[in-house]
Amino acid sequence: MPAIQIRNLVIDPPLLLAPMAGLTHSALRRTMIGFGGVGLLSTEMLSVKSLPVENPRISPYLIRTERESPLSYQLLTSNYEQIGRAIDALHALKADAVDLNMGCPSTAVGKFGAGVVLMERPDEARRIVAEARKRTALPLSAKIRLGIEANSGKLKTFCSMLEGEGIDMLTVHARFKHEPFARNPRWAYIAEIKECIKIPVIANGGIFSTEDAEKCLSVSGADGLMLGRGAVTRPWLFPEIARTVYGIDVPKRAVSLPDIYTAFIEALNADYRPIYRLGRLKAFTHYFARNYKFGHSLACKVQSSSSMDEARERAGTFFANSSKESMAATGAGVIAVH
Repeated sequence: MPAIQIRNLVIDPPLLLAPMAGLTHSALRRTMIGFGGVGLLSTEMLSVKSLPVENPRISPYLIRTERESPLSYQLLTSNYEQIGRAIDALHALKADAVDLNMGCPSTAVGKFGAGVVLMERPDEARRIVAEARKRTALPLSAKIRLGIEANSGKLKTFCSMLEGEGIDMLTVHARFKHEPFARNPRWAYIAEIKECIKIPVIANGGIFSTEDAEKCLSVSGADGLMLGRGAVTRPWLFPEIARTVYGIDVPKRAVSLPDIYTAFIEALNADYRPIYRLGRLKAFTHYFARNYKFGHSLACKVQSSSSMDEARERAGTFFANSSKESMAATGAGVIAVH
């Protein structure tokens, strides 16, 4: 499957990192880069109201190293009036692409008319896209869900509107608003969307292995894949899919779980103010611990820690006491537990 090109941006391989609140920050992006296979990185969702006044040198949402490229910045808004200043800020930050959040199912986000609720406010969604398109020549994408409830006609109309107003690429999380992550994704709906628009369509949701990736592409006909929780758990999932599904020669790297975890802690300690470190480590550990059969013990020990030093010490003890027999099935190839 060929690389995706939208305007001057080439996404090769067509594998994208999902914007995830509390997770998709610089430390995680650097972890992904270390393994390779990522075609487009992302920030977590950024409030258009707060973004223009954030200090990129210390903001946990905006810290970025030169290696983190290309990088898409995702904007969260409920109306078109504030998007101009936010996009001006992204130009100053040298963003490689801009993404519009129209898929977040959070009740808190929905209360002020943003996220997936915008799919129920198509006129406002249209104004947001039109204003964003007017303000920037950067690649402009949108991320949606399947809507509030099953309605293929309504979904296709919404997607066609996005394309018509200037969206260059569309990512579809293949679940409805109220469906939890435990629900199997509905990839077939993406195939229906592909039939009605010409811009690249990216499939998101439920991709935890190369087998999932192959099945998703077969069912959806998507132009690329966006990985979220699966890649947080197993950062080497990107190169696995790049090699197996797309035939791309990504160098293999030995996987040492303790080393990955330690490097993640060091990245947080190096670049983030103390107040922003522990919460992000806990969020990462919630998923990363799943690499161990008894990972709940690691997750609980870190979750109950009151400092980074305590969390690091407890994690170190867990790793020291772990053995290959305690590993979950990761499919990582070479795994070191010590």
